[in-house]
Amino acid sequence: MFDNLSDKLQDIIKKASGASSLTEENISDALREVRRALLDADVSLKVVKLFMTSLKEKALGEDVLRGVNPSQQFVKIVHDELVNILGRENSPLVLDGHPSLIMMLGLQGSGKTTSAAKLAVKLKKEGKNPLLVAADVYRPAAITQLKTLGGQINVPVYLQDGSTNVQKIVSDSIEFAKQNGNNVVIIDTAGRLQIDDNMMAELLLIDRAFHPQEKLLVIDSMLGQQAVSVAENFNVQLDITGIVLTKLDGDSRGGAALSVVHSSGKPIKLTGTGEKLDALDDFHPSRMADRILGMGDIVTLVEKAQEVFDEKQAKEFEKKMEKAEFSYNDFLKMQKQMKMFGSIENILGMLPIKGLNRENKEMIATEGEKQMKKIESFISSMTPEERAKPSLINTSRKRRIAAGCGLPMHEVNQIISQFDGMRQMMKGFSDIKKKVKSGKIKIPKNLGGKFPF
Repeated sequence: MFDNLSDKLQDIIKKASGASSLTEENISDALREVRRALLDADVSLKVVKLFMTSLKEKALGEDVLRGVNPSQQFVKIVHDELVNILGRENSPLVLDGHPSLIMMLGLQGSGKTTSAAKLAVKLKKEGKNPLLVAADVYRPAAITQLKTLGGQINVPVYLQDGSTNVQKIVSDSIEFAKQNGNNVVIIDTAGRLQIDDNMMAELLLIDRAFHPQEKLLVIDSMLGQQAVSVAENFNVQLDITGIVLTKLDGDSRGGAALSVVHSSGKPIKLTGTGEKLDALDDFHPSRMADRILGMGDIVTLVEKAQEVFDEKQAKEFEKKMEKAEFSYNDFLKMQKQMKMFGSIENILGMLPIKGLNRENKEMIATEGEKQMKKIESFISSMTPEERAKPSLINTSRKRRIAAGCGLPMHEVNQIISQFDGMRQMMKGFSDIKKKVKSGKIKIPKNLGGKFPF
């Protein structure tokens, strides 16, 4: 969602790179552009003023003026200020209760119920045993939705049909959790179309009666300026512990993320980065600043790889590649694993590729998604034998597969050629790796002395 702001800031930095040093004149020009970029991104005026004051003080400091590379200096200053505005450091969830209680707060339509389910998925991966509690008693659809989501992720949902006594529901759910070994209770509270006194009174009763470890305010990042007033109101009334930003993969201008931390004084703890129920990530201010400035986010990419890829299956793939036995079935499995990373556009955002603006990302992502769908359709049109043994595919089989997947013959030939090329390339890498291990090929010590992968 930061693509517009990211493109503009990167353009400003490119202009700064043409100067031989940072002077008051070129700093003023750059700061004017940064201010405009932040306002265009829907960042609140208070935050823009704070950001610009701090930026100007640091950019005009003596240490900076003596520097050699003005572009790098300016990047560092902007990066450090973005990190400060976004909350400085990661703030993990506090889960020290028996059981730990998490209140999910927010306006109706903010993604609160879905975020509760996503949080349950995340906690399950971390070894917790969560319980979801349907405490939105005014909107039957919310209870039904939570029940459905709980079934999809195999997490129990506590509810009391027909009851509107929220305190009793929460109290009974805690007893249920203790009896059934659930060590985290996630309470999906009622949302409204707008903040009102009745809503806050009910939430205050739950807060004072049960003292939850976490009170997470779920904010739709598409709200823009309205997100600031929502965060301020909830924080004044309930003293929230953190924020969950949803739809961070959307096309909003990003101002909410840069504004809510400052306006509420509370950290963003989690971000929703997609529609899938495993698309909830810890928020790291420095990593987000890296992405905004086009530096990528390799740490998050590696973490996702460790989470998504099956090590045992990866070794099996490697063995098959060594013998050039990698099949279309294996390719399909690998593609499914890649999908678990998220969208191609999201992956591109984590890679430090210079000069890749929003339009280029969208074009690459769109074409990439189209190609992946074509390949899936192509493989789905094969017989099980053809998928297992690519060498069986002759001209007549190609015609049948082309008719089945609706692709012209030249595209079928192209996919087969690319697949064969990939198999040979991976076989070549494997042969080189063996020779390095055996000592037949020596890699200089200044390059690490080992095969890099």
